[in-house]
Amino acid sequence: MSARREDDPRIHGIKSQIRVVPDFPKPGIMFQDITTLLLDPKAFKDTIDLFVERYKGKNISVVAGIEARGFVFGAPIAWAIGAKFVPLRKPRKLPGKVYKEEYILEYGSDCLEMHVGAVEPGERTLVVDDLIATGGTLCAAMNLLERAEAEVVECACVIELPDLKGRERLNGKPLYVLVESH
Repeated sequence: MSARREDDPRIHGIKSQIRVVPDFPKPGIMFQDITTLLLDPKAFKDTIDLFVERYKGKNISVVAGIEARGFVFGAPIAWAIGAKFVPLRKPRKLPGKVYKEEYILEYGSDCLEMHVGAVEPGERTLVVDDLIATGGTLCAAMNLLERAEAEVVECACVIELPDLKGRERLNGKPLYVLVESH
């Protein structure tokens, strides 16, 4: 599901602040740069507000943010809805015991890690990232959380690249996005 509220001017304002950088990080990739969104305090606030409006009162106890841009959106959402924030990190960034999940990206491969004990069995969890492309990163995040027996309620992204069909890889898990980019 997208937040396609054509009558909500916040969606247009958010989309207009996302810069597209061709051929980054490699030729053929149209990189969706959210740093320009972050430079606009109103657009950034509107982004957080739209997510908070959706998730406040939904009994979510964990917001898991994917490194690095998922931290930017996930932490303020967690704070606003009264949930704890769990960072899902790149390899070797977390001390102690971790769950580890390798995955394929649109332009390579990577790995996510989460502290063992960061979530409790049955905790209702929201996974947040800036963008869904092929869905590999979100699937890895869900796998980490489900290994800890958390209940992944939904995934939330600012941007979806629907042509890459990442939503289809989520095995029916709900996905909420604010804007699509073709």
